[in-house]
Amino acid sequence: MKYQSQKVALAYFAVAMALFAIQVLGGLLAGWIYVSPNTLSEVLPFNIVRMIHTNALIVWLLLGFFGGTYYLLPEETERELFSVPLAYLQLAILVVGTLGAVVSYLAGIHGGREFLEQPLWVKVGILVAAVIFLVNVSMTALMGRKTTITNILLLGLWLLSLLWIFAFINPDNLALDKLYWWFVVHLWVEATWELVMAAILGFLMLKLTGVDREVVEKWLYVIVSCALFSGILGTGHHYLWIGTPSYWQWTGTIFSIFEVAPFFAMMSFAFIMVWKGRKNHPNKAALLWSLGCSVVAFFGAGVWGFLHTLHGVNYYTHGTQVTAAHGHLAFYGAYVMLNLAMITYAMPVLRGRDPYNQVLNMASFWLMTSGMAFMTFTLTFAGVIQTHLQRVMGMYFMEVQDELALFYLMRFGAGLAVVIGALLFIYSQFVTRREVIKPGPVAVPGE
Repeated sequence: MKYQSQKVALAYFAVAMALFAIQVLGGLLAGWIYVSPNTLSEVLPFNIVRMIHTNALIVWLLLGFFGGTYYLLPEETERELFSVPLAYLQLAILVVGTLGAVVSYLAGIHGGREFLEQPLWVKVGILVAAVIFLVNVSMTALMGRKTTITNILLLGLWLLSLLWIFAFINPDNLALDKLYWWFVVHLWVEATWELVMAAILGFLMLKLTGVDREVVEKWLYVIVSCALFSGILGTGHHYLWIGTPSYWQWTGTIFSIFEVAPFFAMMSFAFIMVWKGRKNHPNKAALLWSLGCSVVAFFGAGVWGFLHTLHGVNYYTHGTQVTAAHGHLAFYGAYVMLNLAMITYAMPVLRGRDPYNQVLNMASFWLMTSGMAFMTFTLTFAGVIQTHLQRVMGMYFMEVQDELALFYLMRFGAGLAVVIGALLFIYSQFVTRREVIKPGPVAVPGE
């Protein structure tokens, strides 16, 4: 490790992995409630389980981004972080806010807006933490070397922090509420987070493949241009049925088609970098996660998003299990796998050990990815059947749910594989010790 301030990332990764475990276990419980609806219905209602599942996902992904930024920024800027104490203060605020949100949810106190259910004081705390983070990373970047990776990363991080302000706007009019709500939710995951993803993936490709920086930078400019061009007006595919003017149907549809482009570019970028690479990096697990991230993101966010984004199709599929299929594979491919790739690359350096646990790590990759792929196919088939029975034939919602029972059981099995894979990943990174190489017999001269 070249810079001592990079150790801050270890604390962020540790908290992120704790929340990762909570998130997947909460998802498994939610999946079982679909199979057996009365499970813990009095103690822990489904809406609370779902809040914990989705909020833990968002917070641990953000913590992963922050930790990854604190790890790569010193190497890119060739200087220590501006302030290590500020980084730890930011983490403390986020941890207190997360615990406060969970306690509030368990007590039935929440904002009621999907993904933005946090109480007001927690939202303010997140904003304060974001400001501290932006000051820290911006000062570090301004005082050090400037690179395309840091520029794109800072652009993504500044935009996602500024967009958080819309989380405080909650109009009484439902159409206006959703209009501003998507400014946060969509423009995070389908615009600004894509910039963060591109920057971190570019850093990993630079380190793992040894490709010239100029080549990486040219690809990053293409990816970022595609992401911003398609992502901003692509927000319109969420405006199809909320009472907005009819021109949003075609605007949202057309620009949503282009949202496939940045993910295809990222997949092409990752594989071309490996093909052109001259370095045989020992951390094969990090390379596996990086390539897997680009592939699964393309299919989850790109292909599965396109399947139901056209307004003529979305009219029937909106809010069905097709949406759940897209959401699970997109988040897993684009952002979960990206963070796990960064953690896999950074942890051996942060803990001062060789990446000897790659077998366990790679096993967790295949377990989680296979489980998520099977879950996606299961939910896709369930969504198609739900669309036909409910939206075409006119059956009642609960009648259709009974018809989907087998799919929900298979989804639970897939979720179990994901949970086992996630816990195996955490074990491989934080629990296993460094291998002790036993000395061989010493040859005695003359024998």
